[in-house]
Amino acid sequence: MYRLTSSIFRQGQTLARRLGIVLVWLAVAPLAGTAQSGPLAEFDEYVRQAVDDWGATGLAVAVVKDGELLFAEGYGVRELEVQGPVDPQTLFSIGSTTKAMTAASLGMLVDEGLVSWDDPVVDHLPGFRLSDPFLTREVTIRDLLTHRAGMGNADFLWYEQDVTASEVLERFRMAKPAYSLRSSFIYQNVMYAAAGAVVEAVSGKPWRRFIEDRIFEPLSMSRTVSTLEATAGVPNVATPHYRVEGEVMVIENASVDPVDAAGSVWSSVEDMSKWLRMLLNEGVADDGTRLLSEETVEEMFRPQTLVPRSQFYPTAQLTEPEWTTYGLAWFQHDYEGRKIDFHTGSIDGMVAIAGLIRDEELGVYVLGNLDHVEVRHALMYRVFDLFGHGQPRDWSADLKELYDGLAEQGETARMERRASRVEGTEASHRPETYAGTYSDPLFGTVQVSESGGELHLEYGPGLRGPMSHWHYDTFEVDWEAAWRGTGLARFETGSDGQVQAVVLGSSRFARVPEA
Repeated sequence: MYRLTSSIFRQGQTLARRLGIVLVWLAVAPLAGTAQSGPLAEFDEYVRQAVDDWGATGLAVAVVKDGELLFAEGYGVRELEVQGPVDPQTLFSIGSTTKAMTAASLGMLVDEGLVSWDDPVVDHLPGFRLSDPFLTREVTIRDLLTHRAGMGNADFLWYEQDVTASEVLERFRMAKPAYSLRSSFIYQNVMYAAAGAVVEAVSGKPWRRFIEDRIFEPLSMSRTVSTLEATAGVPNVATPHYRVEGEVMVIENASVDPVDAAGSVWSSVEDMSKWLRMLLNEGVADDGTRLLSEETVEEMFRPQTLVPRSQFYPTAQLTEPEWTTYGLAWFQHDYEGRKIDFHTGSIDGMVAIAGLIRDEELGVYVLGNLDHVEVRHALMYRVFDLFGHGQPRDWSADLKELYDGLAEQGETARMERRASRVEGTEASHRPETYAGTYSDPLFGTVQVSESGGELHLEYGPGLRGPMSHWHYDTFEVDWEAAWRGTGLARFETGSDGQVQAVVLGSSRFARVPEA
């Protein structure tokens, strides 16, 4: 009944627009970037204050309502050292908000009768394999999109590794299940890479080309590209930043291109507002072109699986939802009697959030270039309050207090780890004895080198740094990319007295015998 009522309401609004009533509204509506009236009258001032309070480097915000772009503004700079201003056309990584485009791409193929949501993946990707034969046979396209396929997080397969999507999926075959199929929820980027492979296998086009042809072009998203690689030479692109020991610094981009369908798109808030408007208009673009059937749009936003509180956002401590679910690439929860569909995107130094209240044809999109600057959540909920009933909450102040508290907890945990170090111990071997190549079929290769009595570790092109003795046969790795902090590497000695493996986190790499 909830969706039926809202659907009828939207159909009436769509008919009104087609009859030209919207033209009268446009004659008096404020343009994006100009002085606002109505619910957004003081929103620009609120955002400016929030950007200052959170210390955001650069930020862009767009608000859509009833098929129109009501607000689009940029704040701050694209890069601290250059000072170019952010505007509504500035490109940022949109991170995991890309996932909704992957779900929509599969929805288009559903509309064409080429796939069904509940088709086993192996029906379209015969080479798809998981370590459990039951999962290989039973995992469906719907499972790929809902983080419930039984597999744990596997970002170590691609993050800062020099690999292709096909190599990631090949190695993923060796990962062990973390829970039984559809019984839980663990966020999974690699399964979205598999979803992108399904798009290619069924359509005959690589995922990147498919979204360019079927989403970007018909929506006139001229300021959107499918990968980080494609931003080369493009003007007005934001640079990532990270706060290290209290100081904001420019950092390198971390590429999501190896699992592109999970989060590789770069775009602007102006372009992403077109994407949101299409979704809010039941799959129809501004020019009347239908990209998705109404049935498919409804399926994308239908709750598919429960999300445990432990896997949801800390914001739930303040929004206090009765339920938390996941659709096809959308987190969901209730808020003040309204259904919220939203998703964040995060990769080193870049943040994004897309939020919708479909019953009210209301959408918000925020992009930023400072790592995990959670003002994104505050601005989304502020907009929802402004178009709701009653006094809007100061989400910026309240969420800053929440996230500052979480940061303090993280710092306490870090200090406790340092306090656990056993002083006065020595390593079991001379430094050169630890040097060598360590490998695992799933986790990849670690290289430990020695020079002048000092050890250095390398795990992919972006994870490398000098090692210093921690305690016993454990060494601390001080990553050269300072924003990645430090890590611990523990060496294992066999019964023969020789170093036989190194353990990073929970990943064990066996020593490769010298030729």
